[in-house]
Amino acid sequence: MTFDDLNLNPALRNALTDLGYDVPTTIQRKAFSVVMSGRDVCGIAQTGTGKTFAYLLPCLRLLKFSKERETQLLILVPTRELVQQVVEEVKKLTTYLTLEVAGIYGGTNIRPQKAIVEAGVDIIVATPGRLLDLAYDGSLNMKTIKKLVIDEADEILNLGFHTQLNNILDLLPAKRQHLLFSATITEEVETLMRTYFNDPEKIEAAPTGTPLENISQQGYKVPNFYTKRNLLKHLLDNNADMSKVLVFVATKKLADTLFEELQPEYGETMGVIHSNKEQNYRFNTVKQFQEGTFRFIIATDIVARGLDIAEVTHVINFDIPDVPENYIHRIGRTGRADKRGVAIAFITEREDKDLAAIQALMKYEIPILPLPEDLEISDVLTEDEKPKVFMKTNLIKLPKIDEGGGAFHEKSAKNKKVNKKVRHADKMKEKYGKPKKRGKKR
Repeated sequence: MTFDDLNLNPALRNALTDLGYDVPTTIQRKAFSVVMSGRDVCGIAQTGTGKTFAYLLPCLRLLKFSKERETQLLILVPTRELVQQVVEEVKKLTTYLTLEVAGIYGGTNIRPQKAIVEAGVDIIVATPGRLLDLAYDGSLNMKTIKKLVIDEADEILNLGFHTQLNNILDLLPAKRQHLLFSATITEEVETLMRTYFNDPEKIEAAPTGTPLENISQQGYKVPNFYTKRNLLKHLLDNNADMSKVLVFVATKKLADTLFEELQPEYGETMGVIHSNKEQNYRFNTVKQFQEGTFRFIIATDIVARGLDIAEVTHVINFDIPDVPENYIHRIGRTGRADKRGVAIAFITEREDKDLAAIQALMKYEIPILPLPEDLEISDVLTEDEKPKVFMKTNLIKLPKIDEGGGAFHEKSAKNKKVNKKVRHADKMKEKYGKPKKRGKKR
């Protein structure tokens, strides 16, 4: 099947021709007719399978031109970077269409976004929090939206947007079409669909956990962080084909530490990206990596989902993720658009358990390669790697302190006096030897 076999209008077909696309991917082929029918859809597709076009093509085909620029299509995504990417994909497909698209996300001044929305847009791509800000202050009319796309639904919920997502769904008109796309269907995703969707049709491009065919996987057993660092340097220095490399680490702190370790040698050919970096810094890092200024970037899982960085040659799992599905998302950054890719994992002994879970999910055993003979094996450990010593604490029962005063000498008589309230009658009896009563009041 080619795109000519789908019910596309000339504007979309010409845009695909300009982009050099002739054959739809599995998810694009399966989703098109179902979305066109108006049914709710649950699409399960691994990253790199073309799911963005899978929902954009039928939605754009059904979109009706409006002079008032009423928002008809809303696309929710988890991150700012993904907002920008989807906006670019919409622009590619609407070259021959008169449609306006806006990207809405937090971490930046809301006023320019507010002005764009109030001027009127046909399509909005947004993160949930900022979208609600615009809806609550009256800038965005949610009642005109006909279709809602929730892209990377599992990651949106994983980032804690449960309440925002529910509030958005409650603000939408009753008559609408839901399209949900996710790499994994978690219990939270199932609950969301049961609550708001109308008998969605499930479309699956590949079973969850299936390793991508275009990716060659391999692993190295290493003892510690500094040996991992040495191995990464060895691979970069001895493999010219490693021209665009993504290095994934477990935490933001580790990302910064590794960046500092490698910067003296690799300087301006490398970058680092994680959620603590400012928005413009993150955008600029991705841009320089896409353009080839950076040979490699060190990243946390913030870029593992959705970002379409073209022609990544290698993905290196410097740390093994503790969520098996995240490994699939990470390695899916390479081997895209029918190109070959390589995924390399550095595995310490404490990560063996995580590796076993990943292999069980994929039903595939990652080949382990011998370490290079000239690799420097470090015996230096980070604070996290040093064995923790737990001392048993025995509580000692202290002897009771003897009762009594704490002074070194006897108090004088006047200091021994204690304030004591004495009745007037008692005072008179002590003075006169008998009770003495007051006289009658006059």
